[in-house]
Amino acid sequence: MSPAVLIQNSSQLLTFAGEDHPRRGKEMSSLGLVRQGAVLIQDGKILAAGVKELVLSRPEAKCAEVIDAKGKVVLPGFVDSHSHPVFAGPRLADFEGRLQGLGYAELAGRGGGILSTVHGVRQATEAQLAAGLRLSARRFLEAGTTTLEAKSGYGLDLESELKILRVIRTVGAEGPLELVPTFIGAHAVPAELKDRPEEYLRRVCEDMIPAAAREKLASFVDVFCDQGYFSLEDARRVFEASSRAGLGLKIHAEQLSRSGASRLAAEAGAASADHLDFAGPEAIGALAAGGTVACLVPGSNYFLGKPYPPARALIDAGAAVALATDFNPGTCPCWDMRMILSIATTQMRLSPAEALCAATVNGAWALGLGKTHGTLEAGRRGDLVIYDAEDYREIPYYFGSGGALLTLKGGQVVHRAAGFLP
Repeated sequence: MSPAVLIQNSSQLLTFAGEDHPRRGKEMSSLGLVRQGAVLIQDGKILAAGVKELVLSRPEAKCAEVIDAKGKVVLPGFVDSHSHPVFAGPRLADFEGRLQGLGYAELAGRGGGILSTVHGVRQATEAQLAAGLRLSARRFLEAGTTTLEAKSGYGLDLESELKILRVIRTVGAEGPLELVPTFIGAHAVPAELKDRPEEYLRRVCEDMIPAAAREKLASFVDVFCDQGYFSLEDARRVFEASSRAGLGLKIHAEQLSRSGASRLAAEAGAASADHLDFAGPEAIGALAAGGTVACLVPGSNYFLGKPYPPARALIDAGAAVALATDFNPGTCPCWDMRMILSIATTQMRLSPAEALCAATVNGAWALGLGKTHGTLEAGRRGDLVIYDAEDYREIPYYFGSGGALLTLKGGQVVHRAAGFLP
């Protein structure tokens, strides 16, 4: 048994202690805030968290390695439940073309869009893709993220999709960033099968999903269900194939239109329905009534200059809302959850407490990890961040620079800001 680690002298400790389910409505404002609190971690798990005197009364605290939080905010590590982090390079030509007023179809006609990233991924080796993912993983840790969902979807054939998933497995096994792999072969139809979309969907359901499951390369399967991509009936087929393979369900829903994908997600018991830019009353009602987490990725709306999803309506209706970066090379090149929190509060009118809950507790539930991640409670993973703030409201208030002074994963220091000596 390794020595314990004691984090103390915080100005505010945000435990998010509460009921064992995704937080909804007013629950999202409950921080479990303890002033001058402490956290005790041993062998990767939290032994105690809360009032300093109670934590220090544990016998393990007497010989613990002490980390001085120096009057800063301590909170759970961010759980980012939506990203596409494996790619060969940024889509800079798309970025410049979009600024000149080009739409998606025009960009695609010039060789841009998702299919340009697909071309790069198919040409890259596993070693090259893994090097890029390692660099991104370091940036996530520096921003206070300790768990990241990582999607495929830039291969669009069996060999390339499995290549991406193997890269995620390799880099995830190296740590310290925890990666949760999601297969999204149904991200787009590849160029070689653009006139035979039914044939591609068959390959996704009959070849790719079973192969990913056999190699234990994915925890979830996602599908982009929207106009111009995959229909509701297509999504049902993907869900059925995923369930047969024993994999969890996710869906890109209501991103471009009111597709009905949110209702399907709720009916199927999907872990999350993501984007939701065009979610109307029916979608909001379905998510509020079911167990599916509404995962919002407002960084992509910011980057594309698009209207934001109805976050306030979702929360007020009783839906469990998560926030994620949607880190990807084309529509959201952002790994910093602080920026996402700023957008969520200033543009979608979440309170700072709601936004932080969405990026920790509910992010964990969107990945099926709600019983082990996302809160600072006894028995949970020892993943936390000491943030450069004396008051938690400063975290979304200031933006434009990182704020994580120290990031711990399983009780181990995995990032230390220059000059911070705890």
